[in-house]
Amino acid sequence: MTDNTLKQAVLDELKWEPSVNEAHIGVTARDGVVALTGDVDSYSEKLAAERAAGRVLGVKGVAQDLKVRYPFDNKVDDADIARKAIQSLEWNIEVPPNKVKVKVEDGWVTLSGTLDWYFQHGAAAAAVRNLKGVRGVINSITIKPTARSSDVRDKIMAALKRNAQIEADKITVTTDEGKVTLSGRVDSWGEDSLVVETAWSAPGVSVVIDNLVIA
Repeated sequence: MTDNTLKQAVLDELKWEPSVNEAHIGVTARDGVVALTGDVDSYSEKLAAERAAGRVLGVKGVAQDLKVRYPFDNKVDDADIARKAIQSLEWNIEVPPNKVKVKVEDGWVTLSGTLDWYFQHGAAAAAVRNLKGVRGVINSITIKPTARSSDVRDKIMAALKRNAQIEADKITVTTDEGKVTLSGRVDSWGEDSLVVETAWSAPGVSVVIDNLVIA
């Protein structure tokens, strides 16, 4: 696939994605790496654009420099964002109460604390990223290791083999306490993301190192 063909495929996918206004996004492609530039109306649109580009066949990586631009009259005070973020976390049943701290600076929300599961880590970020005024989310929440390394590895490999979209035989998983290292080959950036997501789903995983090579 040529760079121009890949660029057009990404543009078509952005246009197909209903949560993205592709008219404000520029796309370049080189050797399988796609760069996104321009302005978006919200942080959730920024993430949607990145996901849309990543699922296109032939994309090996996505570099995005999208800026969230709110009209001046719609700018939300940091204190208001913080209050809404705390309330949103309190209402989210997947986030344990009083475990996540919130700091907001110039529309950027920083989450900190310690949780037991990665899905809670992701749920906390999801709870705040769609709030009005949010320009970005820095998720500094740590995961507390709770399982033996051998058990973690076995569970990850079993989950990879169950997934029809992943060629598990090409992937090697090594574990050291809460750290998981992935190596081997995958066919696409989308498969790479699935493998990483699967590794994060294991209990007690605190770090995932992605050394996978996209063939």
